[in-house]
Amino acid sequence: MRPRVAVLSGFGINCELETMAVFRMAGAEADRIHLNRLVRGEKKLSDYQIMAIPGGFSFGDHLGSGRLLGNRLRFGLREQVREFVTSGKPVIGICNGFQVLVKMGLLPGDEDVSLSQTASLALNDSGQYENRWTTLEFDHDSPCIWTSGMDRIRVPVRHGEGKFVTNDNSLMDKWAKSGQLVARYVDPSKQYPSASDEILPYPISPNQSWRNVAGVCDPTGLVFGIMPHPEANHSTWLGATWTREKKEQGEGEGMQIFHNAIKYVS
Repeated sequence: MRPRVAVLSGFGINCELETMAVFRMAGAEADRIHLNRLVRGEKKLSDYQIMAIPGGFSFGDHLGSGRLLGNRLRFGLREQVREFVTSGKPVIGICNGFQVLVKMGLLPGDEDVSLSQTASLALNDSGQYENRWTTLEFDHDSPCIWTSGMDRIRVPVRHGEGKFVTNDNSLMDKWAKSGQLVARYVDPSKQYPSASDEILPYPISPNQSWRNVAGVCDPTGLVFGIMPHPEANHSTWLGATWTREKKEQGEGEGMQIFHNAIKYVS
């Protein structure tokens, strides 16, 4: 059977169709589910093998990006979310979805899935919404199942609050040691591996995230959040330089993330 993916919808989420498309391209079935249907019990997360929280502007970002939707999940679906994660099912949050997972405490998370917030996504240092292409590098030693076997990809960012921070700098060392700082912005002119703790200049690091963090996973590697949009590079013709590189039309660099998840649950 094809794995089933629950793609959350509602309250300003606006990238659900693209997210559904990439999972279908990777070989899964994807359903768009309004969050209220889960809260009311009309749908159950347990019927799905993967959960995805797409990008957008949930609740208009009025109290900070991802804050209100994170609370909606943490309090309205607490036990369903905890059961989903503890049963070993993958979760991905993209852009606003990443912000949601961080602010509900699922990322960077802990072994007990306590849903206690330990990090945040703050305003970009540029003071503006960033819409540009970036290069990401992945940690080969990370437990993250979503990025297994991947070196680098080029993906666009579209956010105003993407600066990954914490109020306890020692946690950054802990997360780095456990491989949870899985994705970082890098200078595309440098050879792999080149990820650095020293913050790269703007716009290579579009938001000035601590240690150039662009994505993190939980200790199990099943829950993954990423600030740029891998679903926005699902085909070569979506790439910013594909005509110059004279590539044949085919899958884009972001698709491997979704193939990895489908392979894992299959």
